[in-house]
Amino acid sequence: MLALIILTALLGATAGGLAIGHTMRAHAHKLSEPFSVLQAALLGLVGLILAFGLSLAVGRYENRRANVVSEANAIGTTYLRAQTLNEPVRSDSMTRLKRYVDTSIRLADSVPNSAQARRAVADGDRIQRELWGFAGRALSEDPQASAPRLYVQSLNEMIDLQTVGVAGLQNRVPSAVLVLEVLGAVAALSLLAVYLAFMGRGGLSVLLAAALIALLLLVTFDLDRPTRGLITVPDKPLVGVRAEMALPPAAPAPDVP
Repeated sequence: MLALIILTALLGATAGGLAIGHTMRAHAHKLSEPFSVLQAALLGLVGLILAFGLSLAVGRYENRRANVVSEANAIGTTYLRAQTLNEPVRSDSMTRLKRYVDTSIRLADSVPNSAQARRAVADGDRIQRELWGFAGRALSEDPQASAPRLYVQSLNEMIDLQTVGVAGLQNRVPSAVLVLEVLGAVAALSLLAVYLAFMGRGGLSVLLAAALIALLLLVTFDLDRPTRGLITVPDKPLVGVRAEMALPPAAPAPDVP
């Protein structure tokens, strides 16, 4: 739907410019020079705006991918350190961590700010409180041991990274930038089509330019939507951590004297 809207807008503006240019061909000797300067300047400006918008979208996409990897690593580390805790905190924490990574996968696959995403965040917050309670219990039972302290450290990092991940999913390219890109592309292509038409040159080149700019705009919009479209943020790191949790624990429960 988004591709259809963008293509319709740009190709429609180009076709309209060609039609206007053909009707103005009789005045080409007067208008050719000012139109040439105007369309060249506008095309250069639009090129800068398109590059700026694309760089914003790519940067946000890379940050989201990095956030998923960091969160998966933090959850995996917390799960491994939970195996060094005494029972029953060990088993309770490991069970909650499995549920927690399930909520993280749901969040990674949900549309930001949707009802499904809000439920995933709420479920994750509830499990975080339970895990933090287990961590406090482990510390109070053995305040001198290093295992509970290391577990608390990784658990705190895991909680912080969920906040970073949620913020990254909601961090979109400003709407004003996207609207400016579309309007600028429409104006530039219209002027270019008018200029080529009343100069008596073929319109195939401007139609190809419109298709190329439409593709660039579509990629920018697609990168800015982390869970929709053709380019999405992969959840494979989280899925891999969940698969490892299905295996038997790597460390046995510590012996309690």
